[in-house]
Amino acid sequence: MTKQIMAQQKPLYKVIFIQAGKQYEVFVRELLSSNIFGFIEIGDFVWDTRATIVLDPSHEKLKDEFDAVDRTFLPMHCILRVDRVAQHQIEKSGMAKIVELGDKVAHFPGPVYTPKK
Repeated sequence: MTKQIMAQQKPLYKVIFIQAGKQYEVFVRELLSSNIFGFIEIGDFVWDTRATIVLDPSHEKLKDEFDAVDRTFLPMHCILRVDRVAQHQIEKSGMAKIVELGDKVAHFPGPVYTPKK
């Protein structure tokens, strides 16, 4: 890729969050602070387009789940990590996936902001 093309592309973000006892890892080009208090807005999902013989069922399930979704709003307390992926690392960044957390890991939502005393 030329530097000019790379400069025109939006940055790629890897967002890892917990939902319904599962850890989701998705790649998006849009990451914003939402107008809805306590939520992060993500959109412009990026799916692995490389042709492979072996299909990952969790990747396909994720694509189906977010197929008709233009943007989604995630509660801040569900987000584990957000990484900005360097342009030259996009091909190596991997695929979106869902990982079962098992019964030994539990997520307890807490207040987004600690109230002042």
